[in-house]
Amino acid sequence: MQPEDVISTILKHDAKQTSYKFALVRAINDVALFFPYLRNPNKDIAIPLKLLAQYWVAYYWPFVNPNEPILQGTNTPDMRFRPQLTELRRIWEQINGGVSRPSDGFFLIDELRISRKRQTYGEELHRAFDESLTKIAQAVEQQPIKHAGPSSEPWTVFEKPKIYRKFDGSVVKIPGTQETDKCLIIEAPLWRTFQKRSLWIEALCIHEWALFGERVKQENQQKVHRCHIYRLLTDRPNKRIDLTWEKDCINNLLIEGKEFICPWTEKRITSGIEYHLDHLLPLSLYPINELWNLVPADPYFNSCIKRDRLPKLDTLQKAKPYLERAYSYYNSSEELSVALKDDVKSRFLTVSGKAKPYLERAYSYYNSSEELSVALKGDVCPSALANAVINFIDIVGESRNIARF
Repeated sequence: MQPEDVISTILKHDAKQTSYKFALVRAINDVALFFPYLRNPNKDIAIPLKLLAQYWVAYYWPFVNPNEPILQGTNTPDMRFRPQLTELRRIWEQINGGVSRPSDGFFLIDELRISRKRQTYGEELHRAFDESLTKIAQAVEQQPIKHAGPSSEPWTVFEKPKIYRKFDGSVVKIPGTQETDKCLIIEAPLWRTFQKRSLWIEALCIHEWALFGERVKQENQQKVHRCHIYRLLTDRPNKRIDLTWEKDCINNLLIEGKEFICPWTEKRITSGIEYHLDHLLPLSLYPINELWNLVPADPYFNSCIKRDRLPKLDTLQKAKPYLERAYSYYNSSEELSVALKDDVKSRFLTVSGKAKPYLERAYSYYNSSEELSVALKGDVCPSALANAVINFIDIVGESRNIARF
């Protein structure tokens, strides 16, 4: 069976008692899109179950609203992790002072993924989040991974997940994977299909999920209309996470005499000049608040022209010197350099840290052997990072057919 047929069969024809298989395919698809170094690999890919579980927190968030829970299957319980995720949502809403949006799960996983932001939350939220991930990871392995495919036999599409260290370098790992992480292996041809068909796969996942959800009787014996489920699954963030710490650090650089340049208008930004911290990848696409995704920009252009669009490749290439300048300044800041290194390490494999020989594309990001040696020492090379970010944004724009300027 061809990879495209494997995906469509799971989504459209597999027997389903819960929405787990939709969530599994959607999570693999998102991982394939948002980790840009793993393009066209010659080896299979290892995805930690805990990473898939993080995406599930976001996907299932709108269905554990304590005031309006929506069942996700015909079994009892419909979701093995419903109690844990419901408690996590309760704690999050208590912290934020009210009912959350359906898309707030995406904000939560982004906040707790970044170590410096995670530290700002209390132990109660940490514990609830970790308990949810543990329970979800168990469900991911025991049900959709095991039973994916039309056969009644288990493990016909995916191998049984194993601890990463047992693979002995035979697979490519997602950035941030630990030796003790249990991982799902995606064969290289299937991985390339996820990358090539990303937009189509996401659309089919959401469409089939909405149709399935409409058929599930709720506790009151009523059914939820597919349009409502579709709105919940496609809700997009419309608020900005607090970036006070980042702006304070950048303001200190401006006071020291550093001069940023807006990558889109070439407006010079010095101390006392108003600016926005632009999300290169817009929040409405995916809330990535990692430091490499934040650069000072012309406030009018950012809010009135760029908005939710992505720059075209030629625009990105013209912006490269200004992105490189910003990353160089971040490196010069004691606080920001640590944050930048952590954020880059969790997203890109070879902009800092030991470069991997099987990631041939990564070497093209370095302009000289000196730049590569910087990365091999574990430091962030601004030029290589700018190249990697440009490549990432262009991949996302092409894969998801985002409006561009």
